[in-house]
Amino acid sequence: MAQKLVCNIIRESIMKTFKSIREASKMPKGDHVFAKKVGKVNVMVHQDKKGFTTYIDGDKLDTYRSQKEAEKMGVAFAKEM
Repeated sequence: MAQKLVCNIIRESIMKTFKSIREASKMPKGDHVFAKKVGKVNVMVHQDKKGFTTYIDGDKLDTYRSQKEAEKMGVAFAKEM
């Protein structure tokens, strides 16, 4: 029993779960300029060197030249999901 408890403690401290890895990278690089929740889907727009990048639930969708276009496409894609 004690050995099982020790194994569980070691496993939790050493092993990274998929959920913990995914949560660690939730906020992408760049300036956060827009955020909206469409249904159950999070839409974020960040500004970086190349333009405005749209993220859907933390996954990169695409990079656009203008913020308005990035917001519009992100919301449209989220509605389709």
